[in-house]
Amino acid sequence: MWFNKSNPKWMIYSSMGLEVGLSVVVGFLIGTWLDKWLETEPWFLIIFGVAGVIAGYRGMYRMVKRMQSDSVKGQEK
Repeated sequence: MWFNKSNPKWMIYSSMGLEVGLSVVVGFLIGTWLDKWLETEPWFLIIFGVAGVIAGYRGMYRMVKRMQSDSVKGQEK
């Protein structure tokens, strides 16, 4: 079973969605704040929103690659 306390992979899987979601939210919040401060609506919202999405999926991609390499190393032993 994939969900047991001796196997921490379930924590990594559960944090992937959280990482993507938080990256997007933080990007939109920064963009909104900059737009209000500089009166440039909606440009920074769009720029930082897209940057948040990219950062979230980049982090998820790196996490998956790390898990794949760990799995390959575990099989070689």
